[in-house]
Amino acid sequence: MNYLFGIIIFALDVWAIASIINTNVQTSTKILWIVLVAFLPLLGLIIWWFAGPKPNYGS
Repeated sequence: MNYLFGIIIFALDVWAIASIINTNVQTSTKILWIVLVAFLPLLGLIIWWFAGPKPNYGS
């Protein structure tokens, strides 16, 4: 069961990083958010969900 939780968190982190890359914010801001999500997988994901830059799909 722990493996499944780890895989889900990993997949969500990859999705969050891809979403961060697709934003129109400065590169330095993107790097900071990516580092946060990569080094603090669960906490970084939660913080990004509420406060992070959102992607601009279709714009």
